[in-house]
Amino acid sequence: MLIDCHNHVGASPRFTLADFPYAQDLPTLVKDGDRHGVTHWIVFPFSLNLTFNFSALRRGEFTTEGGEESIPYAFENRRLQTEIHTFFPEFAGRMLQFASVDPSRHQRAQVLELEALRATQPIYGLKIQATTLRAYVKDLLNEGRVLLDFAAKYDLPFLIHSSVAANDPWSPASAILEVARANPHVRFCLAHSCRFDKHHLDEVAALPNTWFDISAHGIHCAAAAQNLPIIAAPERRLKSEFSNPGQVLFDLAELYPHKLLWGTDSPFYSYLSPRLSLKGSYAAEINYLKSLPPSHIARIAGSNILDYLRLKTKLTAGTQGTDAND
Repeated sequence: MLIDCHNHVGASPRFTLADFPYAQDLPTLVKDGDRHGVTHWIVFPFSLNLTFNFSALRRGEFTTEGGEESIPYAFENRRLQTEIHTFFPEFAGRMLQFASVDPSRHQRAQVLELEALRATQPIYGLKIQATTLRAYVKDLLNEGRVLLDFAAKYDLPFLIHSSVAANDPWSPASAILEVARANPHVRFCLAHSCRFDKHHLDEVAALPNTWFDISAHGIHCAAAAQNLPIIAAPERRLKSEFSNPGQVLFDLAELYPHKLLWGTDSPFYSYLSPRLSLKGSYAAEINYLKSLPPSHIARIAGSNILDYLRLKTKLTAGTQGTDAND
């Protein structure tokens, strides 16, 4: 069994305007993964949703006034559920759908939509990409607490985009850890290896309710090798050989054997924009994983993810596995 814990399916109205990637469909994800032996995927919608005003986005402005939809991710979560269970039911037993949420807007209305979504098909967790939304993770401690309550009610974990960039007040790893410390009854995964900030990784290791994933590992290693500001400063950075992503992954697996989750961030294993060019591939992400000893692979792409999901039975390809509604 190989589980890829971090995948986007759908399309992004924001990235369509200028950046890459901007879309991924379910058959493409399965085809890429099947080629390399991946058996299951955690999937969720692309980050920006149709509550944002598309005309304003073209001007570089982020506003929900005049947006096409009123409740964040209501359309996108239903659309992904339809793609999995209606359009491609042959893949449904291999997909673990997370519902995307916005911690800062219309939180109670989102919970009502999540209840309806979950009543139709299983939800395995909640996903937040607060940076793209210009939302604040720490709003989970205030008006967004209803989302924490929903997660606790159904024993669902969060998967949250993490940042260490000075110009990102929305989703810093420090804020996610603050939320996690305040809510020990809820599980959290900090995406993107906390940008290799060893102080944050050590705290993830120390907290019983936190994990981290290595999504988009190759391009984050490239960013570290270039000392880009999206990565932790050298004095806080994990000590490793960032020109060799396989070695970095081995070091992380050795240091944090039970807290590391493998995921590709497909299709964001590449990120291309007029400002930044970082290219990777699904095959490269798989190759980094398969460079590890078999025992490491079994943990970070298997048992660790099952522990994080708290699944009652192991998954098997072609079956629904544990029903999150039980």
